[in-house]
Amino acid sequence: MPPDESSRYAFRPLTDEDFGRIAAWLERPHVARWWEPAKDEIDRIGRHLIEDEVTPYIVSIEGRPAGYLQSYDPHAEADHPYQDQPIGTIGIDQFIGELDLVGLGHGPRLVAEFVRQRFEEGVPHVIADPDPDNHRAIRAYHKAGFRILDRRTSIYGPALIMRRDAEDRD
Repeated sequence: MPPDESSRYAFRPLTDEDFGRIAAWLERPHVARWWEPAKDEIDRIGRHLIEDEVTPYIVSIEGRPAGYLQSYDPHAEADHPYQDQPIGTIGIDQFIGELDLVGLGHGPRLVAEFVRQRFEEGVPHVIADPDPDNHRAIRAYHKAGFRILDRRTSIYGPALIMRRDAEDRD
């Protein structure tokens, strides 16, 4: 029987001590292709620790710091391009920074676990916005129970808007 996902994947709030690790992950080609340059992202993530719009996490896989995840409320910013989503929706972005953990099925499982925890907290919908060319991320979201709502171009660039609803969690 596979390990319980709730003990396999952990999400802890980001701290200042995590920035060196995140910067190194952002430099890795499998991450850098889909995220802004490391310096720009580190500046943005640093603001997340001060502002309330985005909540940043370090993702651990079986106790090992392995990636980054952020969640956000698209209704918390006056000009957010995803305000057409229902009230209560949160959005997520993430990556696995440790290359030896990529391609092993952790992506869909850690996303599914994070989403399960949010549903237990009462969040009704979770969205993701992968680049339409990021086939690995799209597959991971599909495996985690997300479905494509639409394709659009926003201030963040081209995106597939994908959503998972609490009522579909089984």
